[in-house]
Amino acid sequence: MNNYTYHFFAFDLGATSGRSILGILQNGRLELKELTRFPNKILRINDKYYWNIYTLFEELKKGLRTTQQQGIDLDGIGIDTWGVDFAYMAKDGSILNLPRSYRDPYTNGIPEEYFTKIPRREVYGKTGIQIMNFNSLFQLYAAKKEDSSALENTESILFIPDALIYLLTSKKICEYTIASTSQFLNPKTKQIDTELLTQAGISESAIPQITMPGETVCSVTDSIQKECGISDIPVIAVAGHDTGSAIVSVPAENEHFAYLSSGTWSLMGIEVKEPIITEESFELNFTNEGGVEGTTRFLKNITGMWLLEQCRKEWEREGKTYTYPEIVSMSESIEGFQFLIEPDDACFANPESMTKAISDYCEKTGQKVPETHAEFIRCIFDSLPLKYKYVLNCLQKLAPFQIEKLHVIGGGSQNKLLNQATANAIGIPVVAGPAEATAIGNVMMQAKGCGAVHSLSEIRNIVRKSIDMEVFYPQDSEVWYVAYNKFINITTIN
Repeated sequence: MNNYTYHFFAFDLGATSGRSILGILQNGRLELKELTRFPNKILRINDKYYWNIYTLFEELKKGLRTTQQQGIDLDGIGIDTWGVDFAYMAKDGSILNLPRSYRDPYTNGIPEEYFTKIPRREVYGKTGIQIMNFNSLFQLYAAKKEDSSALENTESILFIPDALIYLLTSKKICEYTIASTSQFLNPKTKQIDTELLTQAGISESAIPQITMPGETVCSVTDSIQKECGISDIPVIAVAGHDTGSAIVSVPAENEHFAYLSSGTWSLMGIEVKEPIITEESFELNFTNEGGVEGTTRFLKNITGMWLLEQCRKEWEREGKTYTYPEIVSMSESIEGFQFLIEPDDACFANPESMTKAISDYCEKTGQKVPETHAEFIRCIFDSLPLKYKYVLNCLQKLAPFQIEKLHVIGGGSQNKLLNQATANAIGIPVVAGPAEATAIGNVMMQAKGCGAVHSLSEIRNIVRKSIDMEVFYPQDSEVWYVAYNKFINITTIN
């Protein structure tokens, strides 16, 4: 690492909002500054759901103009977004219609139809990806069934970060980590599976060549340079899938860790050199997604703070709003483990009333039913760590190494109450931070792409030096052991 000060532009898009972030790397330390923030809204047109990619592109250019206005000379640009969704590109380079959103119900029932061509187990065996109806493969199959004119006239299919890169550079790529969410990438060969696409009625030629994270795509076009007042900045393919970028920032010292990307939803997994595709991983519904330096993110989706957020919305409608310190105090005022739920039960997916769904679950399973707001909060803060323990136990059965620590990253890493409860439940230390995991991972893969750093281990060393971490050690192990057995008996998930 030299004394040069690097400036990287990270465009980080979520399914509800986006940001442009400036990453400053100097003397082995990283600093982040938020430049712009904006909403990302789904458009509903004739009962179809779309992303307004043109608005997102305008926000991207707005962020770039901000750097010019602040006199910042950028060394790179990187883009990450949510997974699975894509744009159709015409032969002349135009985008054909707006990209459909994964929330569009046009894929309901589509996987079952597709499995009449290639059985479910074979699809999982080829991809290692958990079956979800909105995966790209099933979106394409649904579009084919609709006789989509956009698909009919498509020359190329670009995932959302790749489509934005195309608008910046006129270069078409298919970044590896975002492609790994599609259900048509083979994680062993790291290439597109032709048979899966063919059975969906799609030509393999529609998917550009795979580009690995850390590769430089090319510089922004002359027209973008003039419009935004910037120089010929290189665009670098970071881990285009936001979770892939987040995992880059895990400040681990060795491979013996699991991670929990914690927020509204939780993703718990491990980083492995080879995908894990077995009968057991299929039955447990684990997924293999692409990571950097050829690694695989072996993980499982878990409901996170969605449960509490939905309860809080109900209480706000009733005129009662709680601060986070109040929530912590309320939880601690209630005796533990009186009410336990399976957070991933289908009844909690999107109920009209989350509190009623929790009450009904407790009544159905023969438990005491929570009545006060404090009791609902305690129910959630008891149940989530116990579900984390269950998933971690499953991971340990499948992992090729002993898991010694759990790294909690993302916004949920700031939830000290949940972090301590998680450590108590799982019986190993919990290391919390960074909260800005996705932006850090985006910036650091740009740094690798331009030669400022040379390896994932070097990146993680810089992250450790640059952030504040807090370690939570297990407490009350016997109490949590008894609670876990109670949780397993009530939820019957074993």
